[in-house]
Amino acid sequence: MTIMPLFFVLTLLFPSSFSQNYSSGPVAPDHACTFTTDPSFCQSLLPSESLSNFYGYGQYLIKKSLQQSYAFSSLINETIRDNATLTPQAAAALNDCLLLSELTTDFLSSSLSTLDSCDTTSLAEDQADLVHTLMSGIVTNQRTCLDALTQASFLRRGHKLYAPLMNGSQLYSVSLAMLTNSWAFKHKNANPGRQLLDGTRVGEHGVPHWVNRKIFRSGFGRRMALQTVGSVVVAHDGSGNYRTIGDAITAAPANDGSKGYYVINVKAGVYQEYVTIPKAKKYIMMVGDGIGNTIITGSRNVVDGYTTFNSATLSVLGDGFVAIGITVRNTAGPAKHQAVAVRNGADLSTFYKCSFEGYQDTLYTYSMRQFFRECDIYGTVDFIFGNAAVVFQNCNMYVRLPSSGQFNTVTAQGRSDPNQNTGTSIINCNVAATSDLAGHSNVNTYLGRPWRQYSRTVFMQSNLGSLINPAGWTPWSGSFALSTLYYGEYNNRGPGAATGGRVKWAGFHTMSSSDASRFTVSNFVQGGNWLPKTTVPFT
Repeated sequence: MTIMPLFFVLTLLFPSSFSQNYSSGPVAPDHACTFTTDPSFCQSLLPSESLSNFYGYGQYLIKKSLQQSYAFSSLINETIRDNATLTPQAAAALNDCLLLSELTTDFLSSSLSTLDSCDTTSLAEDQADLVHTLMSGIVTNQRTCLDALTQASFLRRGHKLYAPLMNGSQLYSVSLAMLTNSWAFKHKNANPGRQLLDGTRVGEHGVPHWVNRKIFRSGFGRRMALQTVGSVVVAHDGSGNYRTIGDAITAAPANDGSKGYYVINVKAGVYQEYVTIPKAKKYIMMVGDGIGNTIITGSRNVVDGYTTFNSATLSVLGDGFVAIGITVRNTAGPAKHQAVAVRNGADLSTFYKCSFEGYQDTLYTYSMRQFFRECDIYGTVDFIFGNAAVVFQNCNMYVRLPSSGQFNTVTAQGRSDPNQNTGTSIINCNVAATSDLAGHSNVNTYLGRPWRQYSRTVFMQSNLGSLINPAGWTPWSGSFALSTLYYGEYNNRGPGAATGGRVKWAGFHTMSSSDASRFTVSNFVQGGNWLPKTTVPFT
C-alpha cells in the first residue's frame, strides 16, 4: 500500500487551508512544526532553509536524534565509570538507562535505514507501522530512564545528565510527531481479516512434533508445519542439551526469522533463574510442558533495591519471541510493592497458554507490538502495565487480595505522548477474583488507572465479574489525564459490565463497533501480517 503524506489527507478535509501548501513546493520550518507537541522547540531544531515535506524533516530529525543518543550513551558510561560513590539504587538506575539508550540507538538506526530506503510516496504500510512502533518505543525508553533516575534520587537540575536527558525527550517527541504527520497512519485500508463481529479470521496453526499436544487443543483451523532452524531441550536432570534456560539462550544462534524459529523446549520443573532474551537473540520460541509444569521463578523487587524495570524474572527484548506453555512467577509478595514477573519489550512477540503470577506490577508490557492468547495473569495493583501496543485475547485476569488499605487495578497503561501507537486492548477475556479476594467485599477493584497523560486501554466483548467497582476506572492523582486518556468499553458482559455508573471523565467512552474495530488484532498490532508464522491461534 502507498502511504500518503498527511498534507494529502488534510487537503481532502480542509482544502482551503492546505491545498496551496501541499502543491506549492517546500514546507517552511515554522509550518512543519505546527503539528508537533512543542512547536517552538521544534523550530530551534530544524534547518533555516525549507525542506520539501514532513518526510524530509522527519529524516533530518532522526539523524539529529541518533547523534543525541550516541552522546547520551557515552555520558552515562562516563558517569558510571567516574563515580565510585554511587548508591546501589543509582547504579541500578544508570545501568537501566544505559541499556535503554543502546536500544534507542538501535531503534533510530533501524528507523533511518527504513526511511532512507524509500521516499514519501513509496513507504509501504508495514514499513510505516515499523517506524511508528520504533519511534514510539524510543519515547518510552527515555521516560523509563527519567523515572529510574528520579526514583533513585540521583537526577537533579544542574546534573550533567539532566539537560541531555530532558532535551533528548523533547527531540524524540518532536521527531515522532513529525513522522506520524508524514504518513496517513490513521487512514489505512482495512482488509477482509480486520473484522470485529462478522465471523472470525484464524491464524494458520500447527503442532510441532516436540510440543506436548496437551497444550494445543483442537479447533485451531487449518494446520501447517512450524518452520524451525533448530531445536534444543532444557532439563534439570541432564536428559536434555542444557540444564538451565540461560545457557540455552546464550548458545542460541543468530536468526533473522526468515527460515523459522530457534526452539528451546523446556521440560517440566522449577527453574530458579532470571532469564533474559537479549536484543540480539531474535525469533526464539520457548516451549514448556504447560502452565504449572514448566515454571520460571524469582523474587526481585523494589523494596530490596531493584528498579521496577530490572525486577523481572523473565525479561524479553529479542524480536519475534514466542512463549508457549510456561508459568513465570515473582514470589516477592504484596509487601514488596513493584515486583515484575515478565517484562516484555520485544516487537512481534507472542505468549500463548502461559501464566504470569505476582502481585503489584506482575506483567510489564513495556513497549513494541505484542500478543497474548489464552494466558492467565494474577495480580493486585497495576498488574498489567506498560506502554506496548498489546492485545490480550481469550485471557484470564485473576485479581488477588492486596495489602491492607490497597485497592486493585487491573491495568495502568503508560502512553505519554499523543503520537505513540500504543495502548492495551483486552478482547474476550475474563476478569475474576481469586479465592483469597472473593470473601473481601470491602476491597475495591477497578479496570485501570492512568499512569501517563495519554493512557489508552479498552475492554471489549469480555466477561467482567462482580468484583469490578461500578465506576469502572479510578484516577491516578486528582484530575491528572482524565481528559486526555482514552478508556473504552464495548459489548462486555457479566455483573461488572454495566456502564450506567461509570466515571464521567471526558476520556471515557462507551464504544461503537467502528471505535472498537481500531483495537482488533489486525488493526492495532498488525497481527494478520506476523501471527500466522507463530502457529498461535488468533481471532
